Amino acid sequence: MTDEMLELEDELESGEGSEEIYERINMVVDRGQEPIRIDKFLLTRIQNATRNKVQQAIEDGMVSVNDKPIKSNYKIRPLDKIIVLSNRNPESTETLPEEMPLNIVYEDEDIMIINKPAGLVVHPGCGNYTGTLVNGLAYYLNEDKTTPIPDIPRFGLVHRIDKNTSGLLAIAKTDKAMNDLAKQFAAHTVQRRYIALAWGDFDEDEGTVEAHVGRHQRFRKIMTAYPDGEYGKEAITHYKVLERYNYVTLIECRLETGRTHQIRVHMQHIGHSLFNDDSYGGNRIVKGTVFAKYKQFIDNCFEVMPRHALHARTLGFIHPRTRQPVHFESEMPEDFKAVLEKWRRYSTARS
Repeated sequence: MTDEMLELEDELESGEGSEEIYERINMVVDRGQEPIRIDKFLLTRIQNATRNKVQQAIEDGMVSVNDKPIKSNYKIRPLDKIIVLSNRNPESTETLPEEMPLNIVYEDEDIMIINKPAGLVVHPGCGNYTGTLVNGLAYYLNEDKTTPIPDIPRFGLVHRIDKNTSGLLAIAKTDKAMNDLAKQFAAHTVQRRYIALAWGDFDEDEGTVEAHVGRHQRFRKIMTAYPDGEYGKEAITHYKVLERYNYVTLIECRLETGRTHQIRVHMQHIGHSLFNDDSYGGNRIVKGTVFAKYKQFIDNCFEVMPRHALHARTLGFIHPRTRQPVHFESEMPEDFKAVLEKWRRYSTARS
């Protein structure tokens, strides 16, 4: 089974997946290529593509040649540079509208900004068809509150965050907004900053992690970093130290790319697993003393924040209708605040 199939399988099981739902596919036409219609060309180059899907993508402006949108009857030329935005969203048979509280930070006729709590799965998947954010959106955004919707509705997600990550998500309410935001995410022009509590004391106040992120070769349910770039996909995370507590450090992470579990994998890669991250080694004492009182302190912190310490704090992009920059910020959730306060007191007492 290929990595892509495994990744899709995991997304269907957990409702989690890539930060960016739309994947950018780049290709350059060979020098000796004969002139044929671009829809026919893409059918031979993109796995599992169908004529209808390709033509719909072209109609939606998700295919460009030499940085310009084209029509289905465009005939490719040698050395044409083609970019395709491919929707990696796992399809569900239907979405059941469910009433649930939504923390709406902002809403207009084109977009919504949701502040997602930790523990809420974003997207329905196999064995996980109800209780997700998309189910709540299907109720909120549709006049018919009870009828299941065939397939995932066209409005909705252009990116997502893990179940146990809290913070901001952008929701598109129209096809035009969906396509526009997808292009911005694929072009890596969206501003995203996360707050994370990581194990250890960082040597530098700022830094950048550049290592491909891909499926772990042995433990296929998790991701890992490939610094030599032979596997996985390009991933870049910039970090800045905000506060130091001797054994853990509060950092801000700025994403250039949005790979599955990118921050969690990159921090583990440089020896700073996120606090209480049970997938990447942060749910045990990584730094500190051997005294029983310290172990009890850590256990108390884990009880206060029973999930990995990661919060999507800021989100900025160009509004799809007004073409003006918009910026949104989310306050740190209570569990995160409580753990930081415990660490501040502990660090001060030791000093």
